[in-house]
Amino acid sequence: MRKLVALPVLSADALSSVAYGPEAMLAVLVLAGTAGLRYSVPIAATIAFLMLAVGVSYRQTIRAYPHGGGSYIVATANLGRLPGLAAAAGLMTDYILTVAVSIASGMAAVTSAIPSLQGDIVPIGVVVIAVLLAGNLRGVRQAGALFAAPTYAFVLAVLALVAVGLYDAAGRGFHPTPTPQLTATEGASVLLILRAFASGSTAMTGIEAISNAVPAFQPIEWRNARTTLTWMVGLLIALFAGTVALVRLDGVVPNAQETVLSQLAHRTFGSGFGYAVTQAATAAILLLAANTAYNDFPRVLYLLARDNQAPRIFLRLGDRLAFSNGIVLLSVAAGAIYAAFGGKTAPLIPLYAVGVFLAFTLSQTGMVVHWWRLRDRHWRKSLTFNAVGALLSAIVLITAAITKFTEGAWFAALTVGLFILVANRIRHHYDLVAAALALHPHAVEIPSHTVTPPRSQDGATPADAPAPGPAPRAPSPTAAESEGEETPEEIHPLLIVPIAALDLAGMRALAYAASLRQPVLALHISPSAQEAQRFREYWDLWGDHLPLKILLSPYRAIVAPLVDYIESLHHQRPDLTLTVVLPEIVVRHWRHRLLHNRLAPRLRRALRPLPKIVVTTVPFHV
Repeated sequence: MRKLVALPVLSADALSSVAYGPEAMLAVLVLAGTAGLRYSVPIAATIAFLMLAVGVSYRQTIRAYPHGGGSYIVATANLGRLPGLAAAAGLMTDYILTVAVSIASGMAAVTSAIPSLQGDIVPIGVVVIAVLLAGNLRGVRQAGALFAAPTYAFVLAVLALVAVGLYDAAGRGFHPTPTPQLTATEGASVLLILRAFASGSTAMTGIEAISNAVPAFQPIEWRNARTTLTWMVGLLIALFAGTVALVRLDGVVPNAQETVLSQLAHRTFGSGFGYAVTQAATAAILLLAANTAYNDFPRVLYLLARDNQAPRIFLRLGDRLAFSNGIVLLSVAAGAIYAAFGGKTAPLIPLYAVGVFLAFTLSQTGMVVHWWRLRDRHWRKSLTFNAVGALLSAIVLITAAITKFTEGAWFAALTVGLFILVANRIRHHYDLVAAALALHPHAVEIPSHTVTPPRSQDGATPADAPAPGPAPRAPSPTAAESEGEETPEEIHPLLIVPIAALDLAGMRALAYAASLRQPVLALHISPSAQEAQRFREYWDLWGDHLPLKILLSPYRAIVAPLVDYIESLHHQRPDLTLTVVLPEIVVRHWRHRLLHNRLAPRLRRALRPLPKIVVTTVPFHV
């Protein structure tokens, strides 16, 4: 991506937080009455400094991890598996709440302009999440002007709002407009100020996004990513500080019926075109911010599943090259939380802060360890920047966890703990299965004879057939023509054994197929040419006793290339009865079934329309 496109696309989450971050801070300060609002400017200045420090810290992360350095990757590589899991838990909590908070804040922007929709925010928000789900399942991706426009529109609208508001304030000598008399329900204590600081700090969510997407930039990738991050942090600080300053000068206070940004737009632009553009841009960027989570959440799940710490179904790409299972899980979780909290932004903020700053803290701490181990040029300067970022993030994390514990932070902390527990149990199960499937001396018997697939008239075997392509095929014979065999002699079988790895389950399926004394073809689907070569070497080491066909599937799809190949083979050799022999792992407990791909039912459904194809399984009990 070019920087002009990458900036709005990757900054939508961070910049959109201006719509709810300042208001979350003011909603706490207003509890202390008019006196509490006086602390808004110093708290905002502290948050702006925190934004700058964390932004500089992530510049070091981009330099150290030019291929993408998310919190999970950095924490796992430098701190170990458990801190990496904690970072992943924080990230996933952050992404789920990004969807819920962005939709809630977007609905608040809409209802501020159209109050009659206030009673319908929950069903409308759920419908919006359903639309995001449908769009992402169809492979919609952030790209080009379509996704850049809302972010640029929001930035220009808020900058215009601040500029006009400051110009009006300059006309009265920057004297603040008196705020309405507010009744204090709490004292302006240190605890209340810390709570306001923790709430306002949620305006920093999304700063990590650029460090995750470094490979998406044009060359030189890491340099362009750092430049884009600098622009993002600069805009975020300007928008956040300008909004808080204008709130203070105009005497605006939080209102349950209208957002703070809407009040500022009303005072600055009236109810005309300028106000409508501001509210529309706010709602649009919040929708885009919600959509960014649909790219990042499934990616984290994919990395966890790759490391055997999440179910392997999250490795699978759908037909539209999207991680469909992760997208569905995100939508269900975000929709449930959004509905449970009534579509309101304020109750969701305490849950938000813990996940955001847990990931920040562990990522920056991991970078401190990284520089300490590497000690390359300028390592001391980089270590110092990351240490400051880690320290400040830890302070916010502890502050949010303590001051907002009873308001919902306890739930976020409990979720992180449960996630780590479940991920560890999943890894333990996969380790046990791997040990049970591992080959050991004398575990695999060499076939007593080699069985080969039948040859066609030109002398080729199915193993010699090219991978299926888009070329048109001959029409399939009718059932009466192709399934009219009445005696065993009329059936010409070919057994196809899809095998993912040379383990005991795969060997058992191969042994079963070979024992039938019929032609056998082993079929391996590999995600890359390197993996294919590695499997071929293992196969040759075993003895190459059976014909082997390797198909490349760079997107880790299994069923689609398998079905395409079998269908192509069926059209090439309609005289053969194809029997697909699948190794199947059978576990003792029902809960463990979710951790293993149920390939046989999916393959049966896909192949059922074709005649003369049988699907059978060879169970391997663990």
